[in-house]
Formats: sequence, C-alpha cells, structure tokens
Amino acid sequence: MKRIVLTGGGTAGHVTPNMAIIPTLQEKGYDIHYIGSHDGIEKKLIEEMDIPYHPIATGKLRRYFDVKNFSDPFRVIKGFSEAKALMKELKPDVVFSKGGFVAVPVVLAAKSRKIPAIIHESDMTPGLANKICIPNASKICCNFPETLEKLPAGKAVVTGTPIRNELFNGNAAEAMAFCGFKEVRPTLLIIGGSTGSVRVNEAVWSCLDELTKRYNIIHLCGKDKTNDAYKDVPNYVQYEYVKQELSGMLALADVVISRAGANAICELLALRKPSVLIPLSLEASRGDQILNAKSFDKSGYAKLLMEEDVTNQSLLEAVNQVYDNRDNYIKNMELSAKTDSITMIVDMIEELAK
Repeated sequence: MKRIVLTGGGTAGHVTPNMAIIPTLQEKGYDIHYIGSHDGIEKKLIEEMDIPYHPIATGKLRRYFDVKNFSDPFRVIKGFSEAKALMKELKPDVVFSKGGFVAVPVVLAAKSRKIPAIIHESDMTPGLANKICIPNASKICCNFPETLEKLPAGKAVVTGTPIRNELFNGNAAEAMAFCGFKEVRPTLLIIGGSTGSVRVNEAVWSCLDELTKRYNIIHLCGKDKTNDAYKDVPNYVQYEYVKQELSGMLALADVVISRAGANAICELLALRKPSVLIPLSLEASRGDQILNAKSFDKSGYAKLLMEEDVTNQSLLEAVNQVYDNRDNYIKNMELSAKTDSITMIVDMIEELAK
C-alpha cells in the first residue's frame, strides 16, 4: 500500500485543500497520515475525517519584532526533529504540503530522508513558509499563472486549488430552514475566515438596518466574535463557524462578502458566487490578499473594497452594486478556465510515489 503524509495548518485555508484530495487518495488505496500542530484548526478538522494525526511542535518565523522570536526558533528545531522521527517511522512514499509554518519542518524532514514532497502555493506570491520549502520540494502547485514567474522553472505547475466536492452539493432549501428565514428574498452571506474579522463584522453591523431591508443575511462571525446585541434582528442570523451547513449556505447565497484568502476566493469562483472582497490590509499582512482581490476585480469576478475604505455606506453600496450586476459577474466567472485540480494534483502524487 502506498503511503502519503499530508501537512499544512494554522488557518482553514491551509487545511481544506488537503481535505478535498483525501477522498480521491482513499479511492486509490493510499494509507493517509497527517502531520500538524498540537492546537491548530487542522487537528479537529482532520481527526473528524478519521485520518491518523501526528502533532509536532511548531513556531512562526516572523519578519517583525516579537518576543516570541526568541523562543519560536527552538520550537521549529524541535518540530524538525519530531518530523524526522515521523518520516523514519511512517516511511511515506510522498509528502503533500498545503503550507503554513507547521509544514516547514515536515518538508525539510522529507528532503533529509529523500522523500519527494509536493507543495501548494495558493497566493499570487509565495509566503515565507513556502519560500523556505520551495528549494526542498520536488514539485510546486500554484493558483495563478503570474506565480510561475516567481517559482523555479520545471518545478512549478498551475493546478488551481482543490475544491471539496461537498461544496457543490449544497441544498439551499435546507439552509433556509436551518437559518429560520420565513421570507424568500436575496441572501447575503458574510464569511470573515475561520477566525473571523472584527473590521468586517463591525462594518456589517453598522449598516445592518439598511441591509436587512433588502436581504436575508447569514453572518459567519468567527470564534467568540458573535454579538448578542444583534441576535434578534429580523432577517439576520449569526454563527461563529459552520461546517456541514456551509455548502447549503453557499447554495442559498446571491452575494458573498469575504476576505480574499486564495482558497476562499477560488471556492467562490468555482461556485460562481458574486462577491465583495475585503482583503487584509498591509498593516496586518504581507499584501497577498490584496493581490488576490485585485486579480479577481480586474477579471470581473468580484468587487474589491479595500479595508481602509470600508464604511457603512461604502459596504452597502458595494453589496447592492454586486447584487444588481450579479449576472455580469456570473458570466465572467463562467468564462474562466476550469481546471480539474484534484485530478492534476493526485496524478502528480501518483507519479512521485512511484
């Protein structure tokens, strides 16, 4: 039996593409193991799929001053030692990494044991973790053709992002019943990422009175970020996080407000969902979400609203503009090139596993 180690974590975006390829790997008879952090979101998500999970120490490599910069290098070294021991024990035929800092020691350990590793870069430009991993990878998958220019020739392939099949099978009627909506009206879905966004949440709440005049609203606020002050607002429901129900909510949604993480926006593109994208600002990120959102805005797939430009009025106008022009956004998305990402990536895995 062929054995594969999957890795990646820190945010849901570093886990869900791995979850998307797991069913196909299982069909092909792979013995699948997952290496992640002790307390990251990946642990819960992967264990719920009954995949053997192996936690290792992990630390973040920062470009800015933080007191943790003094302790995290030792955690990275410990994680590398633990990953090497797991490579020796599990003897995988291949490693697939979706990124995040937990993946760095795993990819380096695979290289030290001469085990081929494939890494996936979702954003327009590689992040620091993947920059470290790239020289140690056998193949590199990416989302955007523009990214190829920043990757070693001969190693990189545009595959797109694997999308979980269940997202295509959502039931809008079930989602409407789950949310308790009584009146059929346009539906606005707000997704702030797995940890939520205070800025996006506050902007939505600031114009909730106006939004609820026209839309049923589903608001995924993030862990510990719901607000009891709005729990009884008509035509509005809020949740910290949903899992099985997300596919139905996406099926029901006419417009989505979202951050611009690459995996999230690729899911919206695949599902043909018009959206308002509010990328993380340069103060809170390296700017990858801004590049992603600008690319989608230029292609006519979504409307970009910079975080520093978000007000109750600008958000309301953006949502209404996207809804009123939703047919044009959908038409543009239907013209986008479709790639069977799961098949491409699994074929790559099969080739290297030989």
